[in-house]
Amino acid sequence: MVGLTHASPTAEAEAPAPAAKPERRFSPWRDALRRFWRHRLAAASTIILALLALAIVVGPLLWRIPINDIDFTARLSGPSWAHPFGTDDLGQDLLARMLYGGRISLAVGFAAMAVGLVAGIIIGAIAGMSRGPIDALLMWITDLFLSLPQLPLLLLVIYLFRNFLTSLVGAQGGVFIMIVLVIGGFRWMTVARLVRAQFLSLRETEFVEAARTLGASDLRLVVRHILPNALGPVIVAGTIDVAAAIIAESTLSFLGLGFPPDIPTWGRLLYDAKDYLDIAPHWALFSGGAIFLTVIAINFIGDGLRDALDPRKVM
Repeated sequence: MVGLTHASPTAEAEAPAPAAKPERRFSPWRDALRRFWRHRLAAASTIILALLALAIVVGPLLWRIPINDIDFTARLSGPSWAHPFGTDDLGQDLLARMLYGGRISLAVGFAAMAVGLVAGIIIGAIAGMSRGPIDALLMWITDLFLSLPQLPLLLLVIYLFRNFLTSLVGAQGGVFIMIVLVIGGFRWMTVARLVRAQFLSLRETEFVEAARTLGASDLRLVVRHILPNALGPVIVAGTIDVAAAIIAESTLSFLGLGFPPDIPTWGRLLYDAKDYLDIAPHWALFSGGAIFLTVIAINFIGDGLRDALDPRKVM
């Protein structure tokens, strides 16, 4: 008679456990993007800025009123169906001028930011990788630029070189290049000091020492290993520089040293509206509101990027 066999407790204990489901991992940049979208103000500001950019790109194609079309019969009229943003002192449609001017204002902001970032990264990287007199000289120049009053120097440089550049590349192109170079030329110092600080801390880390031991050149160390790990604070500083450049262009236009009157940037519109605040407040309201909304959205995006790119930040 054959008896029934039973598994021993030892055999049951030795039975293989079901394989655990592998934990899903994200790349560092994807994880930073997820943390950024959890920042509600930054996410909302990104949507607002995207809608503004879409409006200034697509808007002139849909709203085809010429920006310099004069109609004295509609002079200083308030918002209406014919003119949703009202008109100025010459009867020109403010919506058309706002859409056109937004292109220039945002282009100046991002172009000046690019100039400041490139200059700051180069100077900061050289200072961070160098030792002794080169580092000291570059930081002395950086401190010198930080101590200079920026607005008077902006006005002086524009006053001295405006005619020269406009004679070379035309009125609009010359003023654009000049304003971008001047604003960007006074926005690189903070980026340079951030990059230098990051380089000084990263150059002594183990992975950089290992790459140096394997024969990596200084250029490869900078481009391949150090700079990608130092981009977090630089990106945040870049977003702040965009807002500062838009405000600087608006200030120059408000003082009459920016773009000429036939090029309606937001700052120029605000400057032209200053004499009609009591009878046509809509003129300054829409242009000033666009500047305010853009700058505050960019600042909130910078806050979100700072939290997303900070590895110590838990969201």
